[in-house]
Amino acid sequence: MRYGSLCSGIEAASVAWEPLGWQPAWFAEIEPFPCAVLNHHWPHVPNYGDMTRLVGKILSGTVEAPDILVGGTPCQAFSVAGLRGSLDDERGNLTLVLIRILDAIDFIRARNGQPPCILVWENVPGVLSTKDNAFGCFLGRLAGEDMPLVPAGKRWTNAGYVLGHKRRIAWRILDAQYFGVAQRRRRVFVVASAGSEDPAEILFERQGEAGDFEAGAETREDLATFIEGSFGTYRKSDIGGTVKRRGGALSGGSETLIVNIGATLSTGFGGRGVDSDQIRNGNCVINFPKVRKLTPIECERLQGFPDNYTRIAWRNKPSEQCPDMPRYRAIGNSMAVPVIRWIGERICRI
Repeated sequence: MRYGSLCSGIEAASVAWEPLGWQPAWFAEIEPFPCAVLNHHWPHVPNYGDMTRLVGKILSGTVEAPDILVGGTPCQAFSVAGLRGSLDDERGNLTLVLIRILDAIDFIRARNGQPPCILVWENVPGVLSTKDNAFGCFLGRLAGEDMPLVPAGKRWTNAGYVLGHKRRIAWRILDAQYFGVAQRRRRVFVVASAGSEDPAEILFERQGEAGDFEAGAETREDLATFIEGSFGTYRKSDIGGTVKRRGGALSGGSETLIVNIGATLSTGFGGRGVDSDQIRNGNCVINFPKVRKLTPIECERLQGFPDNYTRIAWRNKPSEQCPDMPRYRAIGNSMAVPVIRWIGERICRI
């Protein structure tokens, strides 16, 4: 598998997927520090920078049309911690640019006799509840509709499935704490494909299937397996926790977490520090009574990255003098590596 990465950041996807034997075809990142991290770890992989310029390059053959397109377009437009400008925010509109890129990739792959591209997209849960129905716009464009899709109820559920005439689409909120890292990090993941792959088989587990989640009722997600709009034909089901068409079931997880991580990083429960060896070993015992800020290494571990992954030579200074603040920001804006690895492993099975 070869993948293209949009809004690449520090490349959680590559850290997760290269062990699967997958290869990055290209990146698209504009922020200076993440670009330097990409160049440090993958100097041989082209970084095309501004994703808004990719469509023409893909159609002309200058940029490869990969098997998989992965990206977490900027979340600030949808986050409840921000102004929630949604699609009125140019960062929110990058979500729709992503669809044009995906369409261009599928066009070239069809011309070359290749199967369609698989999309893996990530964003904050706030995208499900914007006033302008941003998620419905996103789903509608992916499905090939001329109008946005609308939720069957008052809001989009935490998981669901759309069978569109252009693509099949599944989405689900996944929490990083159930994938072996010591933080709560709930994110919406969307998998879409116009090919033979069924995104439901990737994001949803069948009943009784062994997975990475532990049993626990309080994190079960409401699932509307099919939605219906005023256009197209979508069957509706409000059976929570069950993918009716496939007979699968979601499973929850027990709480094993210490720290939320985001663009601004916290110091732990109640300001109490966390032992770095315990984070590394997957335990969550808090044993420091004093206030302490998490170190960049601890934050890398919370996201599933190797130690000192972001400690690079920066602005004419050696890696040993790499400042902490750009590291914190880049780590906090990244996807959690174990969650992306799980999705990649699921794709390998189909």
